[in-house]
Amino acid sequence: MKRVIVIAKGEVQRVGYRDIVEKIARKLHLTGYVENLKPYDVKIVAEGGESSLDEFLTRIRIDKHPASPISVEDIDVEFGAATGEFEYFEIMRGDWTEELGERMDVAGALLYRSVELGIESVGIGREMLGKQDIHTHVLTEFRDQTQQNFDVLDVKYGKISDSVERAIDEMRDERKELRASVNNLTDAIVELARSRK
Repeated sequence: MKRVIVIAKGEVQRVGYRDIVEKIARKLHLTGYVENLKPYDVKIVAEGGESSLDEFLTRIRIDKHPASPISVEDIDVEFGAATGEFEYFEIMRGDWTEELGERMDVAGALLYRSVELGIESVGIGREMLGKQDIHTHVLTEFRDQTQQNFDVLDVKYGKISDSVERAIDEMRDERKELRASVNNLTDAIVELARSRK
């Protein structure tokens, strides 16, 4: 077991950073605390296994958290031996008026981020509608061109069909004539054979 003392610097106060640090520490089964330091920094004391502390240090270096304007610019880290004095990890709260002000600031930041996301969503929606219009236009042109091609094929097929029908009719007529000629020839051969007997 080891102890780490961290001073986090940057946009770390009044943005919900302590809450996120507490959640990370609890997930990693660390004990200790996190508190605001005047005027702008946050102090973190955590105890646990070495690999858990290494993971903790990686995760608390937040740069642009998706739900708030947290931005950890730098951290000072000091390792030491664990004392075992903590039962769990907690947020050390200051004066209630200061804490209430921080909560209001966090709520304001979240509301502002929600508005930003709403505006981004509307922009993305408009962009998608524009692309959809383009795709609809392309598909409409494809459909129209395909229909024109079928119309041309219908005309050509009609001409081909008529030609094939005429050819079939001519072949039937020629077959009838051929059959009649073969019958006449057969009759003539039979007649000739009788006359020679």
